[in-house]
Amino acid sequence: MASNLSVSNTAVASVAVLPAPTALKDSPAVERALNRSKLYLLISWSLLYPEDEEFLDYLRSGEFVEDGRAALDTLRAMLDGQGGERAAQKLDALKKQVDLAEALVASECSNWQLSDLQSEHRRVFSNVITLDCPPYETLFGNDHVFAQSHVMGDIAGFYKAFGVELSKDIHERLDHLSVEFEFMHFLAYKESFSRCHDGAEKTQIVVDAQKKFVKNHIGRWVPLFCRMLAKKADSGLFKLVADMTAEWMEFEAAYMGVAPQPYTETDYRPATFNAPEGQTYECGAQDQGNELSLLLNEVGAQSFMDAKDKDKEEKGPVGTI
Repeated sequence: MASNLSVSNTAVASVAVLPAPTALKDSPAVERALNRSKLYLLISWSLLYPEDEEFLDYLRSGEFVEDGRAALDTLRAMLDGQGGERAAQKLDALKKQVDLAEALVASECSNWQLSDLQSEHRRVFSNVITLDCPPYETLFGNDHVFAQSHVMGDIAGFYKAFGVELSKDIHERLDHLSVEFEFMHFLAYKESFSRCHDGAEKTQIVVDAQKKFVKNHIGRWVPLFCRMLAKKADSGLFKLVADMTAEWMEFEAAYMGVAPQPYTETDYRPATFNAPEGQTYECGAQDQGNELSLLLNEVGAQSFMDAKDKDKEEKGPVGTI
């Protein structure tokens, strides 16, 4: 997928430029990883508060639809039976969602100004943490602050294991959906790189990490969040994003061969999160500090992750688990 996507509103910043895979580019496994990476990034970006017109221009120009459709088409063509019939069905459902996105852009978003997109985001998500559809994992299934701290620590452990962390310039929490999805974007891209350069053992480490993160984190809370988001948005762009994200999570569970235990409405008993002493998790992608540095030339996007081991940049994606 040739894209000019440069995510200047993603949740966090990176200083590591990851080289694109240079071998086995026609390998179905490499293509699957690359295009999963792109779709994770597409959804991640769509949920962020628009600081400027970049994402709106991406919508209005038709590139959002074009890039999403191209990634899905390639992934479908290279699926090679992975995830069985369920995964194939979910990709077909996602293609229909992209068709709906194309119609929405043509009928509504093409006439939007930045203030319209910002107003729509505030309508759904508000300027503070809304309990109608909070995009934060620790508000799901954890009705006590100690449980929330445990989950937050586990998320931080995943990030640390791969040598990445939130940029100090970004005012967002580790458990924000955009952050978690961009971490999966990073892992999927790392898988594609590893398949070209690192061999089976290191590749399996990255694959296993993705499976665990889907099973233990996003596969558990995101399906309920999507239902809440669809209800809150009711119609328009973010209703569409909710439906796309829900289908994507079902695809990922089937593709990865994992069976998360998703939260239900009765599990939603949010407590006010108190950050551990000495740490802060500020919310609000609309806050200042969303400037990014280039992460992926091949994907044409930027990551929220700061690479901690900068001396390893020339060796590809950083970190092991």
